[in-house]
Amino acid sequence: MHYTIEQVGKILKANHLGVHDGMINWLLTDSRSLSFPEGTLFFAIHTQKNDGHHYIEDLYKRGVRSFVIEKIPDNLSAYPKAAFLQVPNSLEALQQLATACRLEFQIPVIGVTGSNGKTVVKEWINQLLSPDMHIVRSPRSYNSQVGVPLSVWLLNDHSELGVFEAGISKVGEMERLQQVVQPTIGVFTNLGTAHQENFASKEEKCREKMQLFKHSDVLIFNADDVLIADCAKESGAAHLMAWSQKDASSELFISRVQKKVSSTLISYQYKGDKGQIEIPFISDASVENAIHCLAVCLYLHLSQTVIKERMLQLEQVAMRLEVKEAQRGCVLINDSYNSDIQSLDIALDFMNRRPDASGKRRTLILSDILQTGLTAGRLYEQVAQLLDTRNVNCLIGVGPEISSCASLFKGESYFFKTTRDLLESAILQKLSGEVVLVKGARPFGFEKVIESLELKVHETILEVNLNALVQNINYYRSFMKPETKMVCMVKASGYGTGALEVSKTLQDCGVDYLAVAVADEGADLRKGGVTGNILIMNPEMTSFKTLFDYQLEPEVYNFGLLEALIHAAEKEGVTNFPIHIKLDTGMHRLGFNPETDMQQLVDRLHKQTAVIPKSVFSHFVGSDSSAFDAFSDRQFALFKKGSEALQAGFGHKIIRHICNSAGIERFPERHLDMVRLGLGIYGINSIDNEVIHNVATLKTTILQIREVPAGDSIGYSRKTVLERDSRIAAIPIGYADGLNRRLGNRKGFCLVNDQPASYVGNICMDVCMIDVSDISCKEGDKVEIFGDNLPVRTLSDLLETIPYEVLTSVSTRVKRVYYKD
Repeated sequence: MHYTIEQVGKILKANHLGVHDGMINWLLTDSRSLSFPEGTLFFAIHTQKNDGHHYIEDLYKRGVRSFVIEKIPDNLSAYPKAAFLQVPNSLEALQQLATACRLEFQIPVIGVTGSNGKTVVKEWINQLLSPDMHIVRSPRSYNSQVGVPLSVWLLNDHSELGVFEAGISKVGEMERLQQVVQPTIGVFTNLGTAHQENFASKEEKCREKMQLFKHSDVLIFNADDVLIADCAKESGAAHLMAWSQKDASSELFISRVQKKVSSTLISYQYKGDKGQIEIPFISDASVENAIHCLAVCLYLHLSQTVIKERMLQLEQVAMRLEVKEAQRGCVLINDSYNSDIQSLDIALDFMNRRPDASGKRRTLILSDILQTGLTAGRLYEQVAQLLDTRNVNCLIGVGPEISSCASLFKGESYFFKTTRDLLESAILQKLSGEVVLVKGARPFGFEKVIESLELKVHETILEVNLNALVQNINYYRSFMKPETKMVCMVKASGYGTGALEVSKTLQDCGVDYLAVAVADEGADLRKGGVTGNILIMNPEMTSFKTLFDYQLEPEVYNFGLLEALIHAAEKEGVTNFPIHIKLDTGMHRLGFNPETDMQQLVDRLHKQTAVIPKSVFSHFVGSDSSAFDAFSDRQFALFKKGSEALQAGFGHKIIRHICNSAGIERFPERHLDMVRLGLGIYGINSIDNEVIHNVATLKTTILQIREVPAGDSIGYSRKTVLERDSRIAAIPIGYADGLNRRLGNRKGFCLVNDQPASYVGNICMDVCMIDVSDISCKEGDKVEIFGDNLPVRTLSDLLETIPYEVLTSVSTRVKRVYYKD
């Protein structure tokens, strides 16, 4: 969309300051994502943890001239070429501008909401309809109060259909998104427990989501879910297009779902006509998502023949930017599933923000960008400018169109007409020690490029969902006051998930402190590019130089450690080095005595200038159980006494914190200045061990399947003897990977194609065996050890231990793959 700054000002009814009146092509809310400064309008949005007004000066220096603000800069004269649009609320102004953009287009717009499956349904609709229509859709999971307006802004003169997903986390949010999207076609995927903490009931959440469709021409939903069906009747949609597997009178009746080894047949009846589709997936979620897409296609009058043909060609939606180790010391960012200019900008932004990209060459492997409606010259001129802005050092272009525009690209570049030509060249083997982003349209089959680049390692991987991690942070923030600070525990390699990637995500999320056990862990974070505050919980006497060199703030728990630290700091010429005083209020592990040590501690600290107390803290023993509340009361009283005695000795504010994950939820009145979040970050509620949002999924693959007759034994020492003829699969995970040997001999199980498969025989060092006799599966199929479908609590209960132990036991030889939904 394109408006002048003057037109935007009128739309927003803003107070217009300044003389600049350029054309607005791009909207920006995150200063780190700037690409085209001349045509960018920056919205200075104020949040609980940040304020966009802080970045105006930097953006102006980088060429941005148009700003939407709430507060006029104090030094307005420093921006002589800028235009400022002052509004009461910058976020609402962003939504208001997107609403005006939406009203410019009289085209079908599909709005998708629900608890799960929104992105998959959106992407599959695009796969099914894009051969016939020019579609604008939400980039990735841009479904928030900020993401939805940014998505709608992408509508342009070539757009024939819009597909936008909308997500909410609390009451009152969907009404604003409805005004922005104004869908003519609605799809309600399903209703689950996500974000339930901010709703009084599932019914309240369902009604809130339904507000997206109050003026829609049609609403598509699963009538077999009674709550959804009841709420749909009150949605305000003109027509309800219900589908059902139970009610043959439904507009779309699903008469049969037949799962095969690697695909599913779905038979249906629509307005009297019978039809059948086949999808190359077998999970229940995929079937539900496909039926929603089928309903959309039928409503839009796509022929059953075309629907059947395209359904069989549906591809897995990779809702993630995968970061992998590559050969020859390269870092590989895999985004080889779709390609458009907006998602390219997002992927380049992701690459640029990575600390491990610092000092390394940045290489982009890019295919032709299809179905943009622009001429090749105009399109690749924009791409060339984007690459220049994002400091891409080398471009490898694949496809006839990008190759024909080779002259537009400055710097080092190579071009190939086909993916096969690229693979047959030697160029990929020359990539060394660089960050490589692979970005391609589906027809180019860049999966082969990824395969040729990635480091061939152990087939067992731990997938880490960084978006789920952020959702867990927000879950606990919902119990906190905005001004309360947060420490996040990333010790033990981020509870097994990998400290560096987790820490970078937490840093972007605005947490105030990261905490690790020892100084070497903190130094590794610094080397990886983490710049925020880092707390060392168990500093060793030999680590003081590391603390000073890397600005790591130690916990101090007794006078011996304090004296040694002061001496080392004075020797290094260090002054006012921040330390964190630990009080023992009942754990009896480490800490000063809050009743007898405080005056001596204050006196000693006053007699030196090497260190200064920054915080004082203690640790609840039993905040996860009401059975220990009386003891928690005594602990808090002791901490209050000790911390107040320390504070009384100093004129500066000393941060106080005692609440851990369970305390955050159960003791809001005891949050004080800061809280410490541990296991909750990783999606496990320490009160009941239930999953909040799962972060880690341990997966492997079936290596071999063999038929074993009854009476034969499995594994070492013949511990499991088969009672019937069985199919036994071998999977490449063992106790050296962290799989506990006590799970063997049918004491535990994993999931194969979502069905439980018992471990049989003793678990070996590198391999174990599972019984798949009653499961439809083949060699190469995925196996879930724990994760999205098999909660880690299930394993910890079987092992009579705690989830911490299961998570932190995953071996370092297991590759971590990080992604964002």
